Amino acid sequence: MSDLLMNVVDWSRAQFALTACYHWLFVPLTLGLGIIIGVMETIYYRTRDEKWLATTKFWMTLFGVNFAIGVATGIILEFEFGTNWSNYSWFVGDIFGAPLAIEGILAFFMESTFIAVMFFGWKKVSPKFHLAATWLTALGASISALWILVANAWMQYPTGMTFNPETMRNEMTDFWAVALSPMAMSKVFHTVTSAWALSGAFVVGVCGWMLLKGRNHDHCIRSLKVGGWVGLIGIVLTSISGDTSAVTVAKHQPMKLAAMEGLYEGAPGQSIVAFGILNPAKEIGNGENPFLFDISIPHGLAFLATHDFNAFVPGIEDIINGKTRDTTTFAAKPLSFEDRRERGKIAQHALAGFNDAMKANDSVTMKQFRKEIDDNFKYLGYTYLEEPEESVPNVPLTFYSFHFMVTIGGYLVLFFIVVLLLLYKPKWVPGKKKLQKFGYWLAIITIPLAYLCSMSGWVVAEVGRQPWTIQDLMPNKIAISDLSAGYVQVTFWIFAVVFTALLIADVSIICKQISKKSKTNLDKVETKK
Repeated sequence: MSDLLMNVVDWSRAQFALTACYHWLFVPLTLGLGIIIGVMETIYYRTRDEKWLATTKFWMTLFGVNFAIGVATGIILEFEFGTNWSNYSWFVGDIFGAPLAIEGILAFFMESTFIAVMFFGWKKVSPKFHLAATWLTALGASISALWILVANAWMQYPTGMTFNPETMRNEMTDFWAVALSPMAMSKVFHTVTSAWALSGAFVVGVCGWMLLKGRNHDHCIRSLKVGGWVGLIGIVLTSISGDTSAVTVAKHQPMKLAAMEGLYEGAPGQSIVAFGILNPAKEIGNGENPFLFDISIPHGLAFLATHDFNAFVPGIEDIINGKTRDTTTFAAKPLSFEDRRERGKIAQHALAGFNDAMKANDSVTMKQFRKEIDDNFKYLGYTYLEEPEESVPNVPLTFYSFHFMVTIGGYLVLFFIVVLLLLYKPKWVPGKKKLQKFGYWLAIITIPLAYLCSMSGWVVAEVGRQPWTIQDLMPNKIAISDLSAGYVQVTFWIFAVVFTALLIADVSIICKQISKKSKTNLDKVETKK
């Protein structure tokens, strides 16, 4: 029975991961390209230069294709909370549903309304109104991302709620605690600004392909300047917000941070791994070295996690054993895995007693059990974990994803700086064609690297919090719907085929649009009209 349950859990997780990964291929480009288009149209509005109009329309076409397919995958993703994760939706629907409802009512309708004006209103509304519609579309996409990320952040750090034992549901008590939690704010800024960086890389890469073909040089220069600046600003802000995210994760999800660094035993002034190869033989408590090879920076992780070079940072085994941490950084001594499990059992038994007292209409006993529930409820999820190892995420996947993300992020900073230097200092551009072609190819290759970097960030965020659907409160195994593994497998493969077809269609249409426009002189097309 247990193997059958885990089969359903694994397939449900795989299906959600599949949908989320495909959806995220479209989202960041929508967020960042909307800003880039807004900047380009603003320049056109101020200069009335028809060449900027042609450039704006070119990128707007690619934005529209990407936006449409992104919406299709996003809708399916939200439906899966009801079809595959109905226990989760029932348990916290009053809280989790609120930001998603705001996203649908406010943000989605906002961007859906103004995108029509953006595409079809060129000759039907004034230039000022059209510019406003373009920026409102971009703003709507960002607001949409904000509320979805607020919902996701609440799963990582549940706050602003109370559990009602009479209904067996969680109820929101403080909307602003949910919307403005430190986890939500760091996640919103980190994700949105990283989308700017990805979109900047996309624009630079497409221009690299055009220049490789020897087409639309002036159009590419205009696009490169906007894309390069948006990309550089985005990656710098991403790096800054990444620091805030690390502090937040260290405080509220220490197990995730330990997995990100492959850290099993912490120490004061903990070093950070700049490069490392994990030891596949390493297991909890076996005494093996976690790394076959590593290059570390002394005191780096201590400073990253707490902004204190000498602070203690716990490892995986420390967290399981409840080893004491620096009380100036962490308000209370953490409990061991077994302590949390025992506290969860107290809450579970109190729930049973509360229900019996409620049936007997014994308000005094209900009040007593209610206090026990309130004191121990946040550890309830641990009663469903049998071994300490179950509380540890996939360390290799989390570790390598995190370090790949950081490495490519650092590369993108240098990449955008070089692009802008060569744009504003053209004499620095080498005259040799082979070296120029290398630069164009590097720009093209940067597009998939930026996507992999962005996807790696989500792998760290979601795999790093496993096995929890709601951090410390609800593990995956009790969040799923009452479905058969066969049903989930069938829908998994259906979605895999449909989403792959959508991705192929998206890439194909975008490539055709780029190829079609490349054959047109974008520097003259508008002036001829």
